[in-house]
Amino acid sequence: MSKTASPKERQKAKLDTPTDLGSNATRDISGALNALLADVFALYMKTKNFHWHVSGPHFRDYHLLFDEQAAELFALTDPIAERVRKVGGTTLHSIGDIARHQRLADNDAAYVEPSDMIAELREDNQALIASLRETHDVCDEERDWATASLIEEWIDQAEKRIWFLFESGRRPDSSGH
Repeated sequence: MSKTASPKERQKAKLDTPTDLGSNATRDISGALNALLADVFALYMKTKNFHWHVSGPHFRDYHLLFDEQAAELFALTDPIAERVRKVGGTTLHSIGDIARHQRLADNDAAYVEPSDMIAELREDNQALIASLRETHDVCDEERDWATASLIEEWIDQAEKRIWFLFESGRRPDSSGH
């Protein structure tokens, strides 16, 4: 594209990334990864929301747990987006793009019981694992071993988040239950 092209013309230029994957593989892998990326952003935001709004007798523990988990989720966003680009795809561009691709539900409630926060984050991480496994299958079919190996690590991280949420949610509440 020439340097004299208008900004609109330059925005239409294709981002070519060399890859030995075929166009169908690029489409399928980048589509699956973009859906994962949207879900990770949605889960990150929900986890931060709960971090900011948790209250009660276990405030400090939950506040710190949610912050740690949110940081871990945010740290996944760049590697996922970069894999999309490395396989020749185009990644998400905006909050609206995230909203169009996410499969995990937002929680905009003014108040959520801490035990419900724990349960919801556990369920969302479990759903994320299911999506990670599906994406791993796509990568295996297309022989994208690099993405598949990263996904295995991301599954392990999500399983650890679930474990910590499960154990944190087992605490008796102030009534002794």
